[in-house]
Amino acid sequence: MKRVSAAAAIVLALAFTDCMNNMKIKHLPYPETPRTDVAEDYHGTTVADPYRWLEDDNSEATAAWVAAQNEVTFDYLSKIPFRDAIRERLTQLWDYPKESAPTRKGDMLYFWRNDGLQNQSVLYRRSASDPQALPEVFLDPNTLSEDGTVALTDTSISKDGRYFAYAAAASGSDWVEIRIMDTRTGQLLDDRIEWVKFSGATWAPDSKGFYYSAYDAPESNVYSSKNEYQKVFYHKIGTPQSRDILIYSDPEHPLRYFNGMESDDQRWIFIVSSGGTSGIEILYKRKNDAAFKVLFKGFDHEYSIVECENDILYAMTDEDAENYNLIAVDLNNPSKRRIIIPEKDCLLEGVGSAGGVLTAIYLEDARNKVYQFDLEGNPIREVELPGIGTVSGFGGEKEDTQLYYSITSFTAPSTIYTFDVASGKSTLYLKPEVDFEPENFTTEQIFFESKDGTRVPMFVSYKKGLELNGNNPCYLYGYGGFAISLTPSFSPAAIMFMEQGGVYVFVNLRGGLEYGEKWHKGGMLANKQNVFDDFISAAEYLIEHKYTSTPKLAIAGGSNGGLLVGACEVQRPDLYAVCLPAVGVMDMLRFHKFTIGWGWVPEYGSSDDPLQFEYIYKYSPLHNIREGVSYPATLVTTGDHDDRVVPAHSFKFAAQMQHAQAGDAPVLIRIATNAGHGAGKPTSMRIEEAADTYAFLFANTDTKYRPVK
Repeated sequence: MKRVSAAAAIVLALAFTDCMNNMKIKHLPYPETPRTDVAEDYHGTTVADPYRWLEDDNSEATAAWVAAQNEVTFDYLSKIPFRDAIRERLTQLWDYPKESAPTRKGDMLYFWRNDGLQNQSVLYRRSASDPQALPEVFLDPNTLSEDGTVALTDTSISKDGRYFAYAAAASGSDWVEIRIMDTRTGQLLDDRIEWVKFSGATWAPDSKGFYYSAYDAPESNVYSSKNEYQKVFYHKIGTPQSRDILIYSDPEHPLRYFNGMESDDQRWIFIVSSGGTSGIEILYKRKNDAAFKVLFKGFDHEYSIVECENDILYAMTDEDAENYNLIAVDLNNPSKRRIIIPEKDCLLEGVGSAGGVLTAIYLEDARNKVYQFDLEGNPIREVELPGIGTVSGFGGEKEDTQLYYSITSFTAPSTIYTFDVASGKSTLYLKPEVDFEPENFTTEQIFFESKDGTRVPMFVSYKKGLELNGNNPCYLYGYGGFAISLTPSFSPAAIMFMEQGGVYVFVNLRGGLEYGEKWHKGGMLANKQNVFDDFISAAEYLIEHKYTSTPKLAIAGGSNGGLLVGACEVQRPDLYAVCLPAVGVMDMLRFHKFTIGWGWVPEYGSSDDPLQFEYIYKYSPLHNIREGVSYPATLVTTGDHDDRVVPAHSFKFAAQMQHAQAGDAPVLIRIATNAGHGAGKPTSMRIEEAADTYAFLFANTDTKYRPVK
């Protein structure tokens, strides 16, 4: 047998890899999905709902369908020759120490750390007075479950530093259980608070107990039943939940969220009420009074409590200030209000009061700037940041003289700095070591015109020296809703993608808060189509300017971003090669009938309203899929325990897409087990999902994956 040289073997191997990369992968036949004659009348319009049976996530039929779909999907993914190589590289890139900015409580600094591939980050602490002190493990969430699917959604430490409260969620669910630890011994107390959702423990200033929000135990399906009548309770340490004091309930408004808190001087109690995801009302009373009164009437504006001291409440608001300002209110005379930090021409994103000063974080063209003021609003300084990116931190107590913050970008993970309050000087505290060279990558901010002429920004990241010839794969990500801003963030998966010549793009769509409440309102309710137009215009710009081309373009988004991808896919199926909708809101006519979907009505509108039905129906992804259309390759992803956007949205969308697909591109759905909406997802599961997503992307954009040396 003729021997082959090592060099020739490499050439043959690369040739074989190229051949496999270009090979069209065939999927198994889609499972048969029965179509029923279910239909519903919406204000005179009859709308078919043939897959409504998939809404029952407890039925044997749905379970069998899920198993059959996963069999098709994972068989397809297993045939992608470079899937394992992608997973291996992602694992390498993920495997670096990650640490949060520390928070001081008493004489201890608490911080989160992940050695690299731990499923959940571990809470450590060390002495604040001794910089050389070795940190100790305080709480390891990885010990709370064998597979790492129990995650902490909220943590808080009492004012005196004695008690630590954490809210734990299992398998990605939004339901949490609150437990208490004694920080002196590290032992769990017997206190156990159940049926909590979208709440943690908010400690009273005397550290004897805390406020929390909870629902009654569901009478039927825990993961899909509608959640109503949230209530605020006070729990005293060392007592059973059955003895907790009801602080506030509102039987007349079952579809509202409530959170309670107490002023630091223990004189006042506040209730923050939301009618959904937009608009706030704040109630207040003296601690010993019987009834609450309205302080800030809802729900046309946003309000956020920053501080309450000596009967003066500091709050951020967009009332008469679309970019937000900070006001002070005399609680003894609420009509007496004054502006502390006036509105600027960029968004006031947050204000903190640690260190005896006000630290204001602004968002200017989706990038952070930080300023300090005294408590009367007099400017002290602009904080000189060590780079451009997303800033978080600056939290602490009034008496703190040193604070901590972190800054991150698309091309480098979070780097932590200490900040001296008096001098304004930043000092490097911790820079992570990573398995790539950040300086080999670059990010540019581009502004383009949307369909109606609106100027929209996007961040475009890629490897330096990349030739813009239209042959580069592109991952275009968006969200566009709920006043959530997309700012620079780090992802190991993005680095892997850019190493392969990919162009990684975040677009700042209307519906977010990048340019204040006007930007948000420009993409909500009857204006929702603007969000899709922005995203489509971003794709067209990237193609026109040779960053990519239609056969190389993938669009992605999760939750409201999954709705974005679904709507854009059915509106412009000719524009993309791959669509990656994750945990998306796909059935816009029925979203409000499950769990907390009712809370999104202020953002989207409701099919129960005749006028709102008209514009919702026009873009609802599920209801605008057309038979006989060649749709892009589609990988829908969801989790079986998602009780925020119930998986039925994805089930019905995937079934209808498979039914309607006229082209050869695969339409698959990947349903993760013991997984929810995304928060707290273990590292191993995140790597597996990213490997499958990018393998699917590469396979359907004719992209050759080459291992990194």
